[in-house]
Amino acid sequence: MAIPKEYERYTWRDYQSWPDDERWELFDGMAWAMSPASNRSHQKLAGELFRQFANFLLGAECQVFVAPFDVKLSEESLDEDDPTVFQPDLVLCCDPSKLRDWGMQGAPDLVVEILSPKSGVKDRKVKFDLYERCCVGEYWILDPDGQVLEIYRHNGSRYERVGAFSSENTIQVSMLPGLTVEMALLFPKPKNT
Repeated sequence: MAIPKEYERYTWRDYQSWPDDERWELFDGMAWAMSPASNRSHQKLAGELFRQFANFLLGAECQVFVAPFDVKLSEESLDEDDPTVFQPDLVLCCDPSKLRDWGMQGAPDLVVEILSPKSGVKDRKVKFDLYERCCVGEYWILDPDGQVLEIYRHNGSRYERVGAFSSENTIQVSMLPGLTVEMALLFPKPKNT
């Protein structure tokens, strides 16, 4: 299949046929090109957060995944007309029946998006609204520039803001009792030289 064009409509089958060396997302069937490869800061944040989750989850039923990992939020009945497939920076899934060889079908328990200059509006508005509509349990927005983590928890009908956290905080992950995310490891203070 030819390389997709941004803002044109495609099916789930089209999406699955695209080259692996380009990253795309589908929002109600419309193709969105993802930003170029993440910068070093973004990679360090994603890696550290993944490490903290993965270490805690060793041997557990819940699993954590890091991008690129397809999350198809739309129902299979919409595969031809309006598929929605995103690749969040980090995904937590505690329901193994949602996992597929290609990724995940259904709403994750937790999604993390790490902001970049090009993704901020999409992450804060489009993805926020979509994750809320699809009942993603928690949505974390990690801002590398502001060194802040915003957490939103779904109450069954919409997101409620839990708070904004900085390097001085530790986060108790509500759906994983016993897991504490050390914010100081995400945003370490510069060493005096």
